[in-house]
Amino acid sequence: MLAGHAKLPQGMAASDIHQTLTITLETDLTYWVILDASCTLATGHAQKFLDQLLKGHSLLDGLEPIIEEIEGHYHGKAQSALVAAVKDAYKQYLYINQKEKLEFSNK
Repeated sequence: MLAGHAKLPQGMAASDIHQTLTITLETDLTYWVILDASCTLATGHAQKFLDQLLKGHSLLDGLEPIIEEIEGHYHGKAQSALVAAVKDAYKQYLYINQKEKLEFSNK
């Protein structure tokens, strides 16, 4: 599971509860396909919508398809925070991938 964090804009219901937005991505470890996604948006409806947007995307394809999906379909105040949190989670993926390559090359 990967997690990404971003600061929420002021004036949102979720920002009254949390100062940051967290996205978690459950992926398979072979093709890095997103199996499940969750976030700390205020409503269950928004959380479910984000899960549906991200599910099925592979991190192997890079960030652009995921960002396009968010920007093309989520038009709330948290759009930029969602994109930033996904980018943060993607950094974790890159770190894990690099670490695995180093461990493999040292064997």
